[in-house]
Amino acid sequence: MTKQSSKPASGPPPRRARPNTDAPGRPADPSHATTLAASADLLALRAQLSRAEKAARRAPAPTPARPARVQAPLKPQRQAELSGVSTDDFSLAQAHARLRDAVYDGRYHLCPHAIGHARAEGFLEHDVLNVLLTGRVRAVYTEERRWLVCGYFEACGVALPLHVVAQPQRDGHVDIVTAFVPKHPHHIISRARLAVMLRYDDEQVRARTAPAGNRVGHRGKGRWKKSA
Repeated sequence: MTKQSSKPASGPPPRRARPNTDAPGRPADPSHATTLAASADLLALRAQLSRAEKAARRAPAPTPARPARVQAPLKPQRQAELSGVSTDDFSLAQAHARLRDAVYDGRYHLCPHAIGHARAEGFLEHDVLNVLLTGRVRAVYTEERRWLVCGYFEACGVALPLHVVAQPQRDGHVDIVTAFVPKHPHHIISRARLAVMLRYDDEQVRARTAPAGNRVGHRGKGRWKKSA
């Protein structure tokens, strides 16, 4: 028979059982409850911050306020040139509305002056109509009852400025008086300049009869210089 060893068995010591906090009749640990409440508040705060970040990303960015443009005072000569030219927003909007309605209904007429400029400067009728529909009425000549419309047309892949002068009639029709490529696209032409441009717009050929010359064999008076 073998003798049993009297030494205790080697191994880890037995673990102590955790106190049961949920057992009835025994109070809960206050520090543990405080930790649970703090973690719940932290989770709620994180969820609130996440919702706020999402709402901020979805909201459109505010448009920055542009500083008000201060227009420089006009020179006396320029102010005198623009006398009788209306540029207020109400007149321009009313003129553009009437102009678009007339073009959409086909109540317009292309005058010979505009056709001559179109042949000379390389734009077509649909370019003129496109300017009337999509362009901007820059000025209203109150005495002549004409409108200056500014826009662009495309030629060989290049956008060029085009100005159109239209004249409304009492029956609702619009006469396209002239159209031209301006040297200064953002410059409103004066009434005097417009009158000079349209001096042949009455569709009448103006001719002048030259006086009869001297008869053959008679020397003119001061017409030819004597050779040295």
